[in-house]
Amino acid sequence: MRQGLSHQNYKDKRVKLAIFASGNGSNFSAILKAIKQGRIKTGLVVLVCDKPEARVISRAKKAKAAVILVKREDFASRPDFEAAIIQRLVSYKIELICLAGFMRMLSPSFVRKYRNRIMNIHPSLLPAFKGSHAIKDALEAGVASTGVTVHFVDEEMDHGPVILQQKVRITSKDTLVSLEERVHSIEHKLYPQAIRLFSEGKIKIKGGKVETSNP
Repeated sequence: MRQGLSHQNYKDKRVKLAIFASGNGSNFSAILKAIKQGRIKTGLVVLVCDKPEARVISRAKKAKAAVILVKREDFASRPDFEAAIIQRLVSYKIELICLAGFMRMLSPSFVRKYRNRIMNIHPSLLPAFKGSHAIKDALEAGVASTGVTVHFVDEEMDHGPVILQQKVRITSKDTLVSLEERVHSIEHKLYPQAIRLFSEGKIKIKGGKVETSNP
């Protein structure tokens, strides 16, 4: 498996993509929509899910995407759980992993195996408002804006080289529901854009930071 990322390796390549999700799957659907519309070129899309009741599974089946269901409780340890996932990823020759509401942190050893090939999307302008309640935290903090970040995953939570960010203004009339709707709308545009940059070989990492060309 490739351990790094280079412009030359990925230029004009149909990348094999695994999307990790545990819930509703709206970002999963947004990515598949972008693929269907030709905005992203992929060779394969696989869903990895740890929750058999998750709505994202029905979305994947409707889209005729392969589904890897791996339940944590079926394994004695976290390393065994992740080893089972990696075994399936290797069998599909997956080259890019996109976390889209996957409610488990990946271990440092997993991250190292797929260094600079695991993306995550987070509903804030990182490093601000890390964690699972980022939109609510931003609203309650009374800040003028929040946003969306797509980044490569490293060993820390909600941390790693930033690929794309977009600001979302918070108004005095915003509720949690209205702000969530606007943030999610941006997520559904930004994530496919980041995947497209990767698949077209337009991302380089230099000095721990992302450089993009012709976004």
